[in-house]
Amino acid sequence: MDVPATRPGSDNAPDTPPTQAERDASLRALRARWRTASVAAGWRFPSDWALPEVDAVCAAVMAKGRVEAAETALAGLARARAAAGAGLAETLADLAALHAVLGHGGDGFVTTDVDATPARLLRTTALAWADVATDQLVHTEVTDSLTGLPTAAYLRTRLAELYRAATARERPAAEDHVLLVVSLDLTAVAGFPRLTGMILVADALRTVFDSGQSVASLGPSVVAALVPKDERVASHGVALRRALHERLSVDTQLADVGRPRVSAVRLPATHELACDLLAHLARA
Repeated sequence: MDVPATRPGSDNAPDTPPTQAERDASLRALRARWRTASVAAGWRFPSDWALPEVDAVCAAVMAKGRVEAAETALAGLARARAAAGAGLAETLADLAALHAVLGHGGDGFVTTDVDATPARLLRTTALAWADVATDQLVHTEVTDSLTGLPTAAYLRTRLAELYRAATARERPAAEDHVLLVVSLDLTAVAGFPRLTGMILVADALRTVFDSGQSVASLGPSVVAALVPKDERVASHGVALRRALHERLSVDTQLADVGRPRVSAVRLPATHELACDLLAHLARA
């Protein structure tokens, strides 16, 4: 589906090159309409929809004029979706939302239909998603490439050890440990500031919890620390908030990130429930 090449609100000829400000405005408008349509189509966790690859797709569509010409960017987004924990059906519905938005001339309600999406785009997206999903079954990456923190897979393993020890002591794991979770609302942040925000959050976590606590990246905008439940929990929470504020306040471009949410989350009764909790926290 073609994307108009004229400037919004301008009487210039269609071949008049838009300014950078106009291109940025068009990209933001497309991104916002796509997200709205995707959430309406059933995207389960709106806070984790925004990824850097979303902006790459929008830029490719705006530059080339057709979503069909953005296959490379769409494949990159599909791989990122799989790595972030989005299912295949949800990823394809997100693609259908983009296709529907580009085929809808106005700003009103958009109806998405996966079956109406070009088969070539569905195949490209599904194969890219499957590449990552399959690789995750065989090779579990221990370290998140962006933050440098261990991944949720590491934390699941650490929790398994903790629950076995708790069983041996015949006491609940929640009596001895607690999860401190940091999450950022990145739905309105794109590009470099978004990446920088998560890097700084990870650095704050490593600085505060540097004496043997288990820290990990749970998702695109969530990190956590598994810490002993003792008299230092409160002081650790205060130190973490202070470290986050110091790092995120140095760059005015990070103002849109807002104040990080720091919460203490009680561990559930079993390791299986704890793994479910991590998956929920990663996308909540």
